[in-house]
Amino acid sequence: MTSLVLSTLNARYAHASLGLRYLFANLDDDIRADAKIVEFVIGSKTEVLVEQLLAENPRVVSFGVYIWNVEETTKLIAMLKQVAPQIKVIIGGPEVSFETSEQRIFALTDYVITGPGDVTYNKLAKALLKGPRPLMKVHVGEEFELDDLKLPYAYYTDEDIAKRHLYVEASRGCPFKCEFCLSSLDKTAVPFNTERFLAEMAKLYDRGARTFKFVDRTFNLNINTSMAILDFFLERINAKPDDPCFAHFELVPDHLPEKLKATIAKFPAGTLQFEIGIQTWNPAVQSSISRKQNNDKAKANIRWLHEHSNAHMHVDLIAGLPGETFESFGQGFDTLARLGPHEIQVGVLKRLRGTPIIRHTDTYAMRYNPEPPYNILSNTELDFAALQRISRFARFWDLIGNSGRFTTTLPMVLAEEPVSAFERFLALADWIYAETGATHQIALERLFDLVYRWLVERAGAELEAAQAVILADYQRSGSKGRLSFMHRGLTVGDKGGANSHSATPARQRRHLEVNA
Repeated sequence: MTSLVLSTLNARYAHASLGLRYLFANLDDDIRADAKIVEFVIGSKTEVLVEQLLAENPRVVSFGVYIWNVEETTKLIAMLKQVAPQIKVIIGGPEVSFETSEQRIFALTDYVITGPGDVTYNKLAKALLKGPRPLMKVHVGEEFELDDLKLPYAYYTDEDIAKRHLYVEASRGCPFKCEFCLSSLDKTAVPFNTERFLAEMAKLYDRGARTFKFVDRTFNLNINTSMAILDFFLERINAKPDDPCFAHFELVPDHLPEKLKATIAKFPAGTLQFEIGIQTWNPAVQSSISRKQNNDKAKANIRWLHEHSNAHMHVDLIAGLPGETFESFGQGFDTLARLGPHEIQVGVLKRLRGTPIIRHTDTYAMRYNPEPPYNILSNTELDFAALQRISRFARFWDLIGNSGRFTTTLPMVLAEEPVSAFERFLALADWIYAETGATHQIALERLFDLVYRWLVERAGAELEAAQAVILADYQRSGSKGRLSFMHRGLTVGDKGGANSHSATPARQRRHLEVNA
């Protein structure tokens, strides 16, 4: 019998919940002895999840609730309460820490922990299992010193180490106040004891862990700590170059001192990744959302990383911020594209519960989706149709620009200045959507054919040049099918009938219809 189940629905199986393991580690020994972590993946059948939970015969079940799993967790709790009303349910996490009582999941649940639950969860679970039963439904997570926490890394299983990303953190909190982010509510960033933290990383490494994803919001804020962590990984990479580890960090873009650069430059390819949040290059928008960023330094650092390091760069932009126009967002994308990051993550603003971004609602007529993920639908600068176009742009950019499948083709798609990379790719995204009416479930072979057709039919690319780049990328992808132009007697645009390419005047084919 398991008295206490700690559960959540992860976005993917590869994501192992760090939060659950913190809660589990900080249970009293006698409570932990009868507790179990049970993780699920979104998209699973609710009845199956309820059956698996009931198989543990628990007295208390708790769920970590986030923006990506709140809908499915609500359904899961509703069904669990129908078939086993005697089980007490606890929820916690960022999605239910604010505007709590307004949510359906609140009504279905017995107890809610708002804010940090590392200490409070243990006390609540103990009261439910051993008494006296608490009277309050909402429990505000109490503050604590990081050094008083038990670290969770021993509770990553051998299967986790072999098959999943291991999330770790060397610090908590963030000193910045960007209003779209929940971390803006933090007072500052607080580090764990570096020696203690690295000792835990060494244990994970010795157990075979090779993928470490840091969730710190500001990894490079304290350079001495950053150097110690990078040296830890570099030492092990150098000791076992045939069995290297991989580390992922969130990097503050305008803070990269020379000694940190010198260490970064030592890492071989495939061992280091930086997630860099630019979000917007527009100074007026940055000021509006309380984001402090030296754009010139950020550009110089991204350029340096591109030219002098092997680090893989994943850089974020957000569309829909208050005051950001369609044109300025496009200009921001062009600026970033010229700097050469490996991935540009184009996101659409989401109104996370509790974030100060809500103060702009009336001024900029910010209209959000009332359902998760609470994405912006329109504002004074971007109407619904414009944001839909950007959302499709983001989707197709992931499939084509970020996937790594079109590395030879992409330069031809984006062309060169003075043509705008944003306008070029927007034209491609608009055209693909017009042809397919879809943004998902497009087969890879069809996607290659679509990009090829756009290049020759709309962008004016030479037939042979377009075939060469598309074919090179398609063959490298490992796909075994045959593209349309690989079939004898068929050319681009042929759907079993007339050759639409040959019917298109050359001059017209060379004209890029940006607004198509």
